[in-house]
Amino acid sequence: MKLDRDIQYPTHLHQDQWEKLKQFTDARIALGRAGCSIPTQALLEFQLSHAQAQDAVYQNLNTAYLTEQLKDHSLQSFHVNSNAEDKETYLKRPDLGRQLSEHSKQILIEQSIDSQPYDVCIVVGDGLSARAIEANAIPFILSLNKYIQQEGWSLAPIILATGSRVALGDDVAQIFKASMLVMLIGERPGLSSPDSMGIYYTWHARTGCLDSARNCISNVRPAGLSILIATQRLMNLMKESKRLGLSGVDLKDEHQVPEFQHIDQPKLLF
Repeated sequence: MKLDRDIQYPTHLHQDQWEKLKQFTDARIALGRAGCSIPTQALLEFQLSHAQAQDAVYQNLNTAYLTEQLKDHSLQSFHVNSNAEDKETYLKRPDLGRQLSEHSKQILIEQSIDSQPYDVCIVVGDGLSARAIEANAIPFILSLNKYIQQEGWSLAPIILATGSRVALGDDVAQIFKASMLVMLIGERPGLSSPDSMGIYYTWHARTGCLDSARNCISNVRPAGLSILIATQRLMNLMKESKRLGLSGVDLKDEHQVPEFQHIDQPKLLF
């Protein structure tokens, strides 16, 4: 029997020539290699990121924590559910995540009976990353609320929605008779971004709104788009939307990012 010669690969770590580019991106580049494989540390970091992304999807939204945080800042809130009763149903039936449960709908109708139409309605949905909402929603709402008060706009009670998709906010805005809907939702986690929050804005949102009627601001997180810039971009959209009476594909984001000094050095993306 003929035996093949055993090939011995070098065991020392080979550095990649792209190493310097790693400071500009979260992407997995310049990992180097050990023999014919990637280094053990890089493999473990990949497995950790994959586990964090899975955890973000299956993590339940801590509505009690969010409610207390909002209460501490004198903001009223209500917790509602979609027709997706659990995570498995939510992932398999996107249509159910777009609908308020009948019980939740009745709660909001009772709360809105004696209220006047609102200018702004904020709905906070867990989406595909409850972690993103718990990390970013409260700071963003507080930042946005300052601008809302400066404009003299009325703000509806904050709605915390579990098992929610973006379109669930349309039902809420219609019940509250709100002119402007701001939907905050956890985005699908990437392997380097399990904490990314998306913002969807709709003018005169109503049940059955098309996605073309929405404007989206994505990747709001410490390593992505900052709370400050996201708030400024959204306010620019809201002011133009109110002036023109529309949103979506007909409303362009022409916000110019002003120069300002960072307190901390931001983590750059490629």
